[in-house]
Amino acid sequence: MATELLQTLIRNECVNDGTPESGAEIRNAELLAGFMEGATGEQELFAPIEGRSSVVARIEGSDPSAPTLCLMGHTDVVPVNPDGWSRDPFGGELIDGEVWGRGSIDMLNMTATMAVAFRQLAASGWRPRGTLVYFGVADEEAGGTHGAKYMTEHHWDAVGADYVLTEMGGVPVRPSQPPVLTINVAEKGTAWRRLRVVGTPGHGSAPFGSDNAAVKAAEVIRRLAEYRGAAVISDAFRGWVDRAGLSEEVTTGLLDPETTWATLETLPPKLAKGGHAVCHTTFSPNVVHGGQKTNIIPDVVDIEVDIRTLPGVTGDDVDTILNDLLGDLRDDVTISDASGMSNRESTTSPTDTPLWDAVSSATQVAFPGARLLPGLITGATDSPFYREKGAVAYGAGIYSPSVTMETFANRFHGHDERIDVDSLGLGVEFWTHIARTICD
Repeated sequence: MATELLQTLIRNECVNDGTPESGAEIRNAELLAGFMEGATGEQELFAPIEGRSSVVARIEGSDPSAPTLCLMGHTDVVPVNPDGWSRDPFGGELIDGEVWGRGSIDMLNMTATMAVAFRQLAASGWRPRGTLVYFGVADEEAGGTHGAKYMTEHHWDAVGADYVLTEMGGVPVRPSQPPVLTINVAEKGTAWRRLRVVGTPGHGSAPFGSDNAAVKAAEVIRRLAEYRGAAVISDAFRGWVDRAGLSEEVTTGLLDPETTWATLETLPPKLAKGGHAVCHTTFSPNVVHGGQKTNIIPDVVDIEVDIRTLPGVTGDDVDTILNDLLGDLRDDVTISDASGMSNRESTTSPTDTPLWDAVSSATQVAFPGARLLPGLITGATDSPFYREKGAVAYGAGIYSPSVTMETFANRFHGHDERIDVDSLGLGVEFWTHIARTICD
């Protein structure tokens, strides 16, 4: 059942490129609503703009004081370049026990298995004390404006919950028996900024002594690229170091903030990038616009900087760092927000909760002796919209031993994305176990 549902979700091609007219998540929302029909009569579609629908289904609990659990899976996927694929990225083909297609890893596999678990519980006549919510949400891949943000702000009565489970977590971090799995309990914040560098226009044939905005922008970019900042040795970073399985000498170097950077430089590049992002607020100048014509010295250049903040770092802190970096160029640069999500601070959920215990218990069913470590997501999910409302939200999941951290990372937004059917079966059992533990 989960396999067929996942295949159809993929084939609906709900590609979200960030524009309001993209996504068309109504196709997957209607599919999921139809899938639930007959098992529960309490499903509803919500859309802030035409075509951008989310679907909500509920099993109401008998006790208003009992906790509500939300299983939240997004229905949109990122764009794809078909030229890099071995198969049709929207074919949803089942080949050698794997479902191929865009979104099979991120995160339609979970959206499907959550739906199957919910439907089976509803169809069985299960009437728990607490309420179970299924939330097939739109627009996760572009910041959640038309999905989780809209729903938590305008329809909290439909999607509100004490506990929330969504992406990303549960992938074994390295081959071991029993496995070590990450459950993500925190997420870095976003503080995207636009730096507008100004100069004085002039003729490009006489550049000597000119006030060239592009030259100054290059210096600003250089300073951003070379910025180090202090390493923060948090529980999340300690967990990352533990999961990495490094030597005692390297571990000691990473956990000393005086030597963290130098030790990161000794690691393989992919590993170093991940570790650096977990223990630093990061600044990445990714977009540059400026100039009018080849023979005109530019007077304005805009630099858009992707800034991801650690817990406790505010937007004001970011602006202070930028001003310090600019130094003598400060009077030539204006700092402003680069997007609507530019001041979304980092969020964290505690681990001493019934939800953590339920996730741990469900994991033990599939992998006896498995050890869970709390993790920090350095990208973005919809969890913060719930944490900001006081809910406990985790990025969790369960996968078969064939899904390693390396394969997961390579397929996530990558070519030839696919998931094995064994993981789908484990997923249905995983969500069912947690729902019964929390809501009964």
